[in-house]
Amino acid sequence: MINTRVQVCYKAFGYKILSEIILPELHESNFEYISADLEIGFTDLYQRWEESEKVNKYFVINEEMIMFCVPDVAIFSIQSGKQIYITKLMDAHDDQIRLYLLGTCMGILLMQRKILPLHGSAIEINGKAYAIIGDSGVGKSTLAAAFLNNGYRLLSDDVIPISFNETNQPMVTPAYPQQKLWQESLDNFGMESKNLRPIINRETKFAIPVANQFSNEQLPLAGVFELVKTESSFIRLQPIQNLARLQTLFCHTYRNFLIEPQGLMDWHFNTIAKLASKLDVFQLVRPTSRFTAHELTTLILSTIERES
Repeated sequence: MINTRVQVCYKAFGYKILSEIILPELHESNFEYISADLEIGFTDLYQRWEESEKVNKYFVINEEMIMFCVPDVAIFSIQSGKQIYITKLMDAHDDQIRLYLLGTCMGILLMQRKILPLHGSAIEINGKAYAIIGDSGVGKSTLAAAFLNNGYRLLSDDVIPISFNETNQPMVTPAYPQQKLWQESLDNFGMESKNLRPIINRETKFAIPVANQFSNEQLPLAGVFELVKTESSFIRLQPIQNLARLQTLFCHTYRNFLIEPQGLMDWHFNTIAKLASKLDVFQLVRPTSRFTAHELTTLILSTIERES
């Protein structure tokens, strides 16, 4: 059973969060309850879910609210970018609910607030943010971990919140201080897993706390690197130009299949077009045949130095 207590205060994704659910991944914070940006709690969504018209068997979507159901885990409702409500199903483990809460739920909430969620990791280099985006399993978190091993800091892992400031500079807001790495990556970094918490249903993937290497400041986004796997034995880095940038940013928007049903196509197109016009976007192709995170780190750093 999920442990609960009334209105625990947290700070993550730039928001003051009041949660009935204990979220050990996040730092507790002190603020007046009335100033909270987001509330997370339990309610009974079952009847509403059963009676709603569904886009498919997993989602109910309109401009104000998205509900989705993870079988045998929970029903989640994200409303107007301000509330997340949960109905636990069966004997779901705490970790399962938090996994969807801090992933899919937060990605949806960011969209509702018109903040672009990119799927990837963001790191701080010389006071600027750089995004590493790509498909699931391509090695984004492993590459970010290589940067942390070299003394750089993490801003986000999995969901990267991007907004624009008053001068239209794209900015990355820190998410929360945790990475997720597979056992293979830990082995290549010489890290032990015996004291790490496994990700639920993924016995060889682990949660890595990185509080001491986490950047708490919102930073300007200076570049985007799309990571791609190849059967070739060579590493290749090339700029992504013109309209291809839009395709890349669309493909790697977190949960992009939810953009159109929410009526957000115009907003999303305008946002990625503005983003593409303001920074460099590269494709970084890496072989699957060997561990290349350290080589990729060196290549990215030399590219950043050359472009600055």
